[in-house]
Amino acid sequence: MRLMVNNNLKNRIFQVFYGSDGILSASAVLFAFLTATLLLLVIGRNPSGMYQAMLQAVTGFDPRRGTWNARYIGEWLVVSIPLILCALSMGFAVRSGLFNFGAEGQYIAGLTAAQVAAVLFPPVPFLHTFIAVIAAVIAGAVWGSIAGFLKARYKVSEIVSTIMLNYIAFYLHRFVMLRIPGSTAFRTSDFTVTASLSNSFLSSLTNGSRLNNGLWLMAAAVLIYWVIFEKTNLGNSLKITDADKNASLKTTVSMLIAGAFAGLAGAVVSLGMFNYGRILVSFDNYGFEGIVAALAGNCGAIGIAVMGFFFGMLKSAQPLMQSRQIPAEIAAVIMGLVVVFLSLLAWRNKKPL
Repeated sequence: MRLMVNNNLKNRIFQVFYGSDGILSASAVLFAFLTATLLLLVIGRNPSGMYQAMLQAVTGFDPRRGTWNARYIGEWLVVSIPLILCALSMGFAVRSGLFNFGAEGQYIAGLTAAQVAAVLFPPVPFLHTFIAVIAAVIAGAVWGSIAGFLKARYKVSEIVSTIMLNYIAFYLHRFVMLRIPGSTAFRTSDFTVTASLSNSFLSSLTNGSRLNNGLWLMAAAVLIYWVIFEKTNLGNSLKITDADKNASLKTTVSMLIAGAFAGLAGAVVSLGMFNYGRILVSFDNYGFEGIVAALAGNCGAIGIAVMGFFFGMLKSAQPLMQSRQIPAEIAAVIMGLVVVFLSLLAWRNKKPL
């Protein structure tokens, strides 16, 4: 009976977030902004400051001073890239009939592998970066496949296992990174330039921002995601059914591929945004926020990209909001409200199970 209830709940969530149309998502975003505006008015803050901060984050234009700085655009894109990749991780699992609440752990696994390769691998141009990125993708894939295997072999709920694996990945990351020669409590030694995803052209184009080659990796990942589900038989074959004799294998493969997307996000952040290996003291939250972006984007490639850029805009606008006396937490409130309103609107348009 408990299994039946859990399956019914999962089916309901699939119906709500996978297959909802873009109009519902747009409506949810609109309602979220209206609610956030009312909240700011209630606490005595001018909502125009929130909208000005968002405009500056996306366009680089500061309405207060009438100045323009492309750096803000670059930083918006930098923040959006790992969000989109982690959203692809969740979206891939959902479209395969699973949940992946472990994108954060898979991201950390990828970040750890990329940093270890960046520090320890010989500084061979191109090959160094390639090895570090591939190591991150493989690490994320392996970490995702653990939950898939536990689901396939022992019927362990992937919801529970992926959540717990986030914490295991975090503490394993600290254990590994602290034992790399030259590491302090917070960082490793500097990477050589051969391990970096930095792109001087993109950086100069955006006035010295951290925009890097992760932009192309993200674009390729979105394209691969779209091709898999829209142009190949693989996407349809990964839809899990209990009657399918290959369901166990498909479960593991689905979680493996989902983990690879999140692992790539770890590589993009570690090799593109920093020139040294970070030793995390808390979650970066790209994986958790990517879950929200995937659900709000209806788990489609285009929807995920759009919502990833949208949530990236909210994150990158937070310091600009604070400079205008707007609580930075309002960005997180809007993210949560988008999902709440989307679920309410979609639920209203679905027949009960």
